[in-house]
Amino acid sequence: MDTSRLLRTTGTVIAAAGLLLSGCTSGGLGEPGAAAFSPAAQPSPDAAALRPYYKQKLTWRDCGVPGFQCSTMKAPLDYANPGSGQDVDIAVSRRTATGPGKRLGSLMVNPGGPGGSGIGYLQAYAGIGYPAAVRARYDMVSFDPRGVERSSPVECLNGPAMDKYTQVDQTPDDPAERAELVAAFKEFAAGCRTNSGRVLPHVSTVDAARDMDLLRALLGDEKLNYVGASYGTFLGATYADLFPDRVGRLVLDGAMDPTRPALELNRDQTEGFDTAFTAFAKDCAKQPDCPLGKGGPDAVGARLKEFFRKVDAQPVSSGDPDRPLGEALATTGVIAALYDESAWPQLREALSSAMNGDGSGLLSLADSYYEREADGKYANLMFANAAVNCLDQPPAFSGPEAVDTALPSFEKASPVFGAGLAWAALNCTYWPVKATGQARELTAKGAAPIVVVGTTRDPATPYKWAQALAGQLESGTLLTYDGDGHTAYGRGSDCIDAAINRYLLEGKAPQDGKKC
Repeated sequence: MDTSRLLRTTGTVIAAAGLLLSGCTSGGLGEPGAAAFSPAAQPSPDAAALRPYYKQKLTWRDCGVPGFQCSTMKAPLDYANPGSGQDVDIAVSRRTATGPGKRLGSLMVNPGGPGGSGIGYLQAYAGIGYPAAVRARYDMVSFDPRGVERSSPVECLNGPAMDKYTQVDQTPDDPAERAELVAAFKEFAAGCRTNSGRVLPHVSTVDAARDMDLLRALLGDEKLNYVGASYGTFLGATYADLFPDRVGRLVLDGAMDPTRPALELNRDQTEGFDTAFTAFAKDCAKQPDCPLGKGGPDAVGARLKEFFRKVDAQPVSSGDPDRPLGEALATTGVIAALYDESAWPQLREALSSAMNGDGSGLLSLADSYYEREADGKYANLMFANAAVNCLDQPPAFSGPEAVDTALPSFEKASPVFGAGLAWAALNCTYWPVKATGQARELTAKGAAPIVVVGTTRDPATPYKWAQALAGQLESGTLLTYDGDGHTAYGRGSDCIDAAINRYLLEGKAPQDGKKC
């Protein structure tokens, strides 16, 4: 489990990433220009070599999902060497504007990740669930980023091996358990290298942002209109920093702070989960069915930690004899439910059952987090997640000893989840490809107004990240939701939705600092 780098929106797991530098490009619908990379990344791609990619035509076909069309575009495997003849296929999908009203172009959406399927998100939610007024005037569009699901997916472990991996103890109590955890991370990384060595060096957020500009051009749009959630905010900010003159209407919801190095991102997120758990604990203590008893968050948290200790020593039955509910799966199940306050009743029920010997409810939550199907197969979410994260920034830790040093600060950030989230951040230490990105400021100098949305008690992207990103972006404007849960748009706040809809439809950004 790598919960410390995972951020979830509805139906999708999301995570943190690394950065690059801004630059200007030529005008038009997408003739490639000399947008710059960060010093840690590859050289700027050659415009002439990229031109054939920008001149290709998308051929749309039926997706098998009513109302949606699908296509495939070619992108260079290596943007630093686009003339090498090695390409990746990027899967895209759209639902054309329904009318009435003048069409405003395409609205590209990304649910986060890295590893979240944009096409799945579009077809299951955004293309049918976004406000009718928005869908009437925009073609709703998304793509699976390179390395994800339909787009040259990263593959690492098979189902049985993943089942084993997700059960490894993330809070090692002795040298043997430490060695087992390190071995699990090494086995995971080796599987990715063996099965996906060709694409592993080329799935960074920079690469995905360049793919996004290619898609913008092939759709015939002068500017990129975009809504990105969680990690999708980093992807959107990266795009804006690379192509500020091509920024249309950008919404970055559940924002990340690109200046935070991996260690700080993990520790900040640990604090975010503690904030979310505190909100859950306060609510739980008021409910007649709260399995963690009464009292304040400290007392409720202490009882949850005691439950984790018990299932660490003696896992409980889950209905699957090969996967009893131990501490690792139990922790994942709890964390999964903290992303959305609507899941709190389900979490109370699952915890109550587990404390009475039935771990099936928490196992189900953990399976949804990992995107494990009933037949034991896993989506490539976890593989792509690690592949992008470990490429976007240098690892948080150099080895187990560095985790030992950082443990007190993580446990201070969250007495309940700190130790597990600290050890989970060790995964990139053993990655087979050296990171090409680094933490740095993204300013998008010269870009049109960009709306950055932050939720005050967001578990996965702490509110201070949204404040930081809005401050870094030269044209950033901060929109705040005072509430619980991960991300804000489309989650029940009429105030938030009205402000974002007005921006998307009329181009009028909310006043900087507006609160809902």
